[in-house]
Amino acid sequence: MALFGNLTDRLADTFTKLRGKGKLSPADVDGTVREIRRALLDADVALEVVKDFTARVRERALGDEVSKALNPAQQVVQIVNDELITILGGETKRIEFAKQPPTVIMLAGLQGAGKTTLAGKLSKWLKSEGHTPMLVAADLQRPNAVTQLQVVGEQAGVPVFAPEPGNGKGDPVKVAKEAVKEAKRKQYDIVIVDTAGRLGVDAELMKQASNIRKAIDPDEVLFVIDAMIGQDAVQTARAFQDGVDFTGVVLSKLDGDARGGAALSVASVTGRPIMFASTGEGLDDFEPFHPDRMASRILDLGDILTLIEQAQKNFDEEEALKTAEKFATDSFTLEDFLAQMQQLKNMGSLKSMLGMLPGGKNMRQQLDNFDESELTRTEAIIQSMTLQERRMPKVLNGSRRLRIAKGSGTTVTEVNALVNRFEQAAKMMKTVAKGGTPQIPGMGPIPGQKFGGGKQQQKKKGSRSGNPAKRAAENAALAAGRSATPAASGSGFGLGSTPGGPSEEELASLQKFLGR
Repeated sequence: MALFGNLTDRLADTFTKLRGKGKLSPADVDGTVREIRRALLDADVALEVVKDFTARVRERALGDEVSKALNPAQQVVQIVNDELITILGGETKRIEFAKQPPTVIMLAGLQGAGKTTLAGKLSKWLKSEGHTPMLVAADLQRPNAVTQLQVVGEQAGVPVFAPEPGNGKGDPVKVAKEAVKEAKRKQYDIVIVDTAGRLGVDAELMKQASNIRKAIDPDEVLFVIDAMIGQDAVQTARAFQDGVDFTGVVLSKLDGDARGGAALSVASVTGRPIMFASTGEGLDDFEPFHPDRMASRILDLGDILTLIEQAQKNFDEEEALKTAEKFATDSFTLEDFLAQMQQLKNMGSLKSMLGMLPGGKNMRQQLDNFDESELTRTEAIIQSMTLQERRMPKVLNGSRRLRIAKGSGTTVTEVNALVNRFEQAAKMMKTVAKGGTPQIPGMGPIPGQKFGGGKQQQKKKGSRSGNPAKRAAENAALAAGRSATPAASGSGFGLGSTPGGPSEEELASLQKFLGR
């Protein structure tokens, strides 16, 4: 996540210095806490939050849980992770739905925080959860705010209640009250009220927001805040808390490249949980906020659970099984590859998904240089092929490849590269589907890999070591084994003489080897 990139790097470098130490001294702990304090202040986290956070980390780091730990460095990371979860709100907070529909959700915040766009994202997310939301255009002050909400509602597939044209005309309190009645009449179970904002906090803004709240008595009041505004976020959040008293926070523009202190400060300062996060410009770039998962992202530990949830939402399990079967039977085609790629694009930004993997810090430069438009070019190349060419890439001769390049706006070289990559990938996936280990280009054999069907060549019977000492020991062991059988002469302990023991020459060789 770009927002916490610098903070993640600073914390990772700090923890690297602790690794390899079997025991942490108070000086080590103080040095680590000092580096954490600097990293948080550089990230624009509120000073009061930084003081409380570092004090708790220091107290726990000097306690028994670290001094008695097998790996003190890992224990300190765990402590920092726990305290990050605490300042981010502790537990995941869900929307409290009304016992009698509709559930009324009011959005509040400054102008430019992204309330209108977020209203569309929230409504689309609620619709995917099985609800029937309705948007309400109660921002009658900002130019074209009503029109913007109507466009966003159309994109989200959600109806918009907009009886007033806006642009300074109409009573927002009256619109909000009528919207609740309209929702009851048409049986919408959720009403999302988009209210007006200001460029800064003022008395008129707070009075209007407070009047709307009193008129509709919302079940949730969500304070939408731009995660990129830094220290101003704390003052703005406190002003809205005093004037309107919100029940939850929504972070917008979480994909930005600012330092991100607002996200780490607002929940701790106001005591209100962060409930949702907007992570991009698209209506699908929206997710519930999980403090534990966000803490893991900040510490570069990844967010596999969110990645799995996105995959489960966008990938069809039945189709996945069919694809696996095609891999195993060598019938995977470019047409199947196109379908898989389109499902991958539906999951959202590939950079964002790769950033959820543990150790993302180490590949941040590669992620920044990754061109997501490459997927679009690949899609264009495959769609420029005929059905026969997608299913049988072997028929792609020179003239066909030239036609495909012209049709997709690419070059023949790009077409050739795609076909070659597809053939290599299909071959590797076929090997994996059959339980084997693929030979990755540019890498040597993987240790422990079995070749030739997994059969190991057995040592020839009767072969003996070239080392005289080892050969004598082998013969002695064989002799002892034979003497232990019922047919052996002598006592039952195998002490009797047996044929086939070491010869005099072998014993002489053994003595010579031992230097006797």
